Amino acid sequence: MRKFIQILILILAIILTASLHTNAEEDTEYEDRMGLYRKTAAVTDLPWYTLAAMDQYERNIHGVEDDRLIGIQIDPNTWFGLLSFDETAKHTEGAIQLMGGKGMDGDGDGIADIENDEDVLYTYASWIQELTDEEGNLEKALATYYDREKAAKLIGLIENIFHEFNELDLSERSFIVPKYFNYSYRNTWGDRRGYGGNRIHEGTDIFAGYGTPVRSASYGIVEIKGWNKYGGWRIGIRDIYNIYHYYAHLGRFEEGLEEGSIVEPGQTIGYVGSTGYGPEGTQGKFPPHLHYGIYKDNGKYEWAYDPYPSLKRWERNSD
Repeated sequence: MRKFIQILILILAIILTASLHTNAEEDTEYEDRMGLYRKTAAVTDLPWYTLAAMDQYERNIHGVEDDRLIGIQIDPNTWFGLLSFDETAKHTEGAIQLMGGKGMDGDGDGIADIENDEDVLYTYASWIQELTDEEGNLEKALATYYDREKAAKLIGLIENIFHEFNELDLSERSFIVPKYFNYSYRNTWGDRRGYGGNRIHEGTDIFAGYGTPVRSASYGIVEIKGWNKYGGWRIGIRDIYNIYHYYAHLGRFEEGLEEGSIVEPGQTIGYVGSTGYGPEGTQGKFPPHLHYGIYKDNGKYEWAYDPYPSLKRWERNSD
């Protein structure tokens, strides 16, 4: 028995050490990214939270290579111009721009390196500033750069969130109803729904009594608030990861919450009801519950995915 206990303690110690090591690495990464954003902000007209939002958008749609800090990607043909045939070599900023390339030297070493985070971020920021001067404002510049108006909108929302909380680590999540209230749910993803035509259920229903508080799962900004004939009184919140959190069939909203309001995990945003399936004010066509859906924007279109696994994980980790 003693040996078993010793082994168990050793295993727990290893798990704890690994967790602490991972957290330390994540903290260092956030600090390094913030340092890079602030350094680039000091030599451009773009504040750190704007640069962070642009980078976060690209991180969301491209991911990040293991040896890199930022997710911004610039096409080699655009970076090197006519030197793109020799993109594996290190070229000076002057040589690249003489050949019609966009690549710039951000760290002052004389080389415009497409694999250097500082050079890439400085080049990107300078390009966006150039487009801003041409288009008249940053939103139009971003819409032109990405050839997508929604990209500009999403970057603007992320920018507001970073600015509000003044930090990069906004990954915390919260279960969306208080655990001390009575509630129940199961995986209802893909179930058939008949109102308004045959369709599938894009979410999870959490059944609870009228007036049960509904909480934000994440840091985010209220993108939509109001009535929908399917969802009744509903709220849509966008987080920094291009994820849209949809809360429907509310009985009422939390006072003071409006479109553009910035929220954090665990903050009350409304209360469970049974609204929807008809014109504004319709209620009682089904038992009171919260419909929760998640939608991800991948840079081209938005798609729904099953929120049930996330809900179970948040429920386990929440107080």
